[in-house]
Amino acid sequence: MAKRVLVVEDNDLNRKLFCDVLKASGFEVEPVSDGEQALDAARSFSPNMIIMDIQLPHISGLDLITQIRNEPTLASTPVLAVTAYAGKGDEERIREAGADNYLAKPVSIGPFMAAVRALVDGD
Repeated sequence: MAKRVLVVEDNDLNRKLFCDVLKASGFEVEPVSDGEQALDAARSFSPNMIIMDIQLPHISGLDLITQIRNEPTLASTPVLAVTAYAGKGDEERIREAGADNYLAKPVSIGPFMAAVRALVDGD
C-alpha cells in the first residue's frame, strides 16, 4: 500500500512540484493550499507524513504543527517543514514547534526525497 503524504503549500508551483515528485516515487498525495484546510485534510486523509510550508495564508505553519501535535490521531505523524525562512534561529523555532525535519527553500529534489524517505521509513 502506498504511503500517504499531505502537502500543505500555498505556492502553486511548489505544491505541484512536491506532489509530482512524490507521485513519481510511488506516494499517494493530498495537496492543500490553505493552512485553514490542513487540519481537516490531515484528519480525513490520515497521512503517513506531512510536508508543511511555514509561511501560509490565514495561519502559520508553526501554529499548524502545534495543532497537529495536540491531535491524538496525528500527534506522531512526521512533519517535514519546508520554508523560505532560513535565518538564524528559524530552524530551532520550527523544530521546537514539533517539526521532525526542516528544509530551506529553494529545495533540491535529491535532499527533499532523502528527507521524505527518512521520515516515512521511520514510522
